[in-house]
Amino acid sequence: MSNQSTVTQFFLLAFSDVQELQILHFVVFLSIYVATLLGNFLLVLAVAQNPNLHSPMYFFLVNLSLSDICYISVTIPKSMAISLTSDTLISFSGCVIQVFLSVICGTAELTFLAVMAFDRYVAICHPLQYTIIMNWSACFQMAAASWIASIINAVVQTANTFRLCFCGSNITQFFCDIPQLLALSCTDTTANMWCILVFALTLGSFCFSLILLSYVFIFSTVLKIRSAQARYKTFSTCTPHLTVFSLFFSTVLFSYFRPKSLSSPLVNQLAAVLYTILPPLMNPIIYSLRNKDIQGALQKMSKKLFGSHLMI
Repeated sequence: MSNQSTVTQFFLLAFSDVQELQILHFVVFLSIYVATLLGNFLLVLAVAQNPNLHSPMYFFLVNLSLSDICYISVTIPKSMAISLTSDTLISFSGCVIQVFLSVICGTAELTFLAVMAFDRYVAICHPLQYTIIMNWSACFQMAAASWIASIINAVVQTANTFRLCFCGSNITQFFCDIPQLLALSCTDTTANMWCILVFALTLGSFCFSLILLSYVFIFSTVLKIRSAQARYKTFSTCTPHLTVFSLFFSTVLFSYFRPKSLSSPLVNQLAAVLYTILPPLMNPIIYSLRNKDIQGALQKMSKKLFGSHLMI
């Protein structure tokens, strides 16, 4: 049996010790949380209620939104509670659950972005074969594979992290994050780093390569289109996806593989905000602003909701 931790609870890092700043942090995070939930739930409802959006692209977008809802719900509520009560305590089991769910959602974010890139590649580069390649059976299989891969990675990373013996309980982060937990270990973490590296070199590099190659072929095809309007329409559907991926992937890489010289509580918190909070907030905004189909579906929903009330 491996070393067992004597730590039975952890203490998370508050954003500030000043009460006024804690209240400000609570208000800001509450606004972000409500906006994120509202945006993603509206996107899911818009797709569900509009038959015109029952296509592979929006099916994967719904999965991404559900992942975002879970992702931000894992981290923000506890941080807001800390700002209100100044109680930074989190139980050992609570920390395990937080790590497990955040890894599932973070991995799902990456895999669904890769699947969505492949969907756009098929739609733009092989439009005549699109319905054959991206049939509903294939879509369900890709979605299932994404969630299964996310769960497997979460099980491995969580089990590998909490097998360690922890000599400290003060986590320099506003939620239980693997890099900060490894820093608290007084046992060798080489196996943990190899585990993270293996994931990065397999699933991570596969998703990155799939997205990169998809967009190389997409842009190559788009540049051959003579119609400026057609080129703009194609770019408008791809740019949001590429923006979301670049933001998420770069901040995750920075958080997990940055040199120790760049590590500090403030840097850790800012990096975590960028990859756990900003993507779930920005995804529905980016996809809605640049997507006329989503805008049209949201307008129909608002007319049904508010129009009926106005008639009454």
